[in-house]
Amino acid sequence: MNQNDLKIDRLKEYIRRLNRKEDGRKLYLEYRDDINTVLPQDAFQIFHGLLKDGMTEKEILQFLDKIINVFHESLTSHRWKRPENDNFLRDLELENEALRKRTDHIKSIVKEPTSQIRRDKLIPLIEELKDFYPHYTKKENILFPYLEKSLPRFEGLTIMWALHDMVKEQVDNALEKLRDPESDDHEVNVAIAELFFGILGIVKKEEIILFPSACEVLTEQEWHQMHRQSYEYDFAFIEKEWDMENLEEEGPVVADGRFRTETGELSFDQVKLIFDSLPVDMTFVDQHNKVRFFTRPRDRIFPRSPAIIGRDVNKCHPPDSVHVVEEIVEAFRRGERDTATFWIRIRDRMILIQYFAMRNDRGEYRGVLEVSQDITEIQALEGERRLLEWS
Repeated sequence: MNQNDLKIDRLKEYIRRLNRKEDGRKLYLEYRDDINTVLPQDAFQIFHGLLKDGMTEKEILQFLDKIINVFHESLTSHRWKRPENDNFLRDLELENEALRKRTDHIKSIVKEPTSQIRRDKLIPLIEELKDFYPHYTKKENILFPYLEKSLPRFEGLTIMWALHDMVKEQVDNALEKLRDPESDDHEVNVAIAELFFGILGIVKKEEIILFPSACEVLTEQEWHQMHRQSYEYDFAFIEKEWDMENLEEEGPVVADGRFRTETGELSFDQVKLIFDSLPVDMTFVDQHNKVRFFTRPRDRIFPRSPAIIGRDVNKCHPPDSVHVVEEIVEAFRRGERDTATFWIRIRDRMILIQYFAMRNDRGEYRGVLEVSQDITEIQALEGERRLLEWS
């Protein structure tokens, strides 16, 4: 075990002892040398170690801010280098800057002397904080996966994800207090204070732990990939600044019996399994009106045979409806429409039939996809069944 691993173990023990309510000052003096040399990546390694030792994210959240405060001086004094392609990082920082301006404005409204006027002004402003959620989504779906692939210690990012969820609960709680005529001003102020502590606390953790660590372990190519992927999401409180030259996607590649794109890679067996497992019938017709592909789901609604491959689409429908299909295809070809939707009953089952225009990145027509689905059970759904209620 190297010296840094020994330091991590000592700091984990410091946290456990502090959590057992031992004297904080004595503990600080005992572990001061380790505390004063904590680096951003050390913080990840410490909390990842606590998770591996059996602590849960919720348990760690109970003392997380106290520990970050103890490490604060060492973390803030750490010097780190930004990537040359820092567009993704810069966007996240600009979103944080815009968030701070929003919270500063809300703080000024909190000082409004008249209770009802204050609440009326605060409700839409707190509601607008939900527009910041895409910031968290981009971290969860882009930055976190890249970090997790780089080193095991970044599995501890689940703690920050739990912080995101906690802030969303705090937003809902603040709105509930503001809208409840039975809640007094003290309850409202406490709810808003907790929200600010949570949402701005995440910003601080990003600045002194997350961003420095990411810059130290991720490559320039990975930062470029993350920037490109971020444009699939909304931006929080800032405008998207498109840079088409640097955002052009990598095209699909077929090699070694595998189909590779920016969104992943699959064997052709896996491609077939995915198509045939979807509870829909799909038929693809190319730009020359020729049938090129169809799926074979377990419960196919409309019969299809391999003999139709290469056949003209207008010969694959009954004479009474073929003119409608031709109208749809031509409207797609001219760019007048992108979808067409119909629904019919077949033997007491409700069938949804949809046509989608297929266009490339330049908007050029490349064919049409016909999708048919039995939606009888979907129509009967009521209420909710959450993921955690599955059995």
